[in-house]
Amino acid sequence: MDVVSYCRVSSQGQGESGLGLEAQREYIDRAAKQNGWNIVGEFVDVVSGKLAIEDRPEGAKALALCKKLGAKLVVAKLDRLSRSVHHIARLLDEAMDFKVATMPQADKFQLHLFAALAEQERSFIASRTKEALAALQKRANEGDVQSLEKIARRTDALEKGRTDANRAKASEAIQQRVNSWQESVRDPIDLCIRKGGRTLQQVADCLNGKGITTSRGGSWSSMQVKRVMQNLALTFPSKEEVL
Repeated sequence: MDVVSYCRVSSQGQGESGLGLEAQREYIDRAAKQNGWNIVGEFVDVVSGKLAIEDRPEGAKALALCKKLGAKLVVAKLDRLSRSVHHIARLLDEAMDFKVATMPQADKFQLHLFAALAEQERSFIASRTKEALAALQKRANEGDVQSLEKIARRTDALEKGRTDANRAKASEAIQQRVNSWQESVRDPIDLCIRKGGRTLQQVADCLNGKGITTSRGGSWSSMQVKRVMQNLALTFPSKEEVL
């Protein structure tokens, strides 16, 4: 059976509940080996689980590939697909066939049940956390030193989390700009190669001659050409192709 692997984390380099990206891949790979699944594609999203999978950049691609190849989507755990029982139920109602690596034999009824129980548990946890924080704040207002210290530590942790999240978003935005710029020079580099550029320096000279600058607005060097060609999977033609 062909399957498409789909993983999700909420922020760069961060997993939820100990389920980071590598752990998800390990769950899926192990389930594939145990059940004879053939992984034909992998997609990774860095988004909140509140967003429906079809509205996620990589999630939409994963669903499209499943439809194209007649494959099944596989996730490590159900909450990697969605945290909403409504989203899970809609996918099941639309005959979207998917597998969960941690319970590969689960049928549609069981998946729906697990989704409902997980959503209820999250609601209970949120309610208990809210009540506990209210009680902690009340003790702090009454002058309890330990409560004041706990609130201070929690505030520091939340602030650090916001800083890490902002840093991850900034890093992702930079990478997107780099990817966009590299795609913008794909055709010019390809044209330089097709017009006879057979070395990195020849391609660099061609780009400089056309007035095309690097991402920093400077002239091209052979090393910069090499790096961009590798990232874009561009290669020089073989001798047979030239002939």
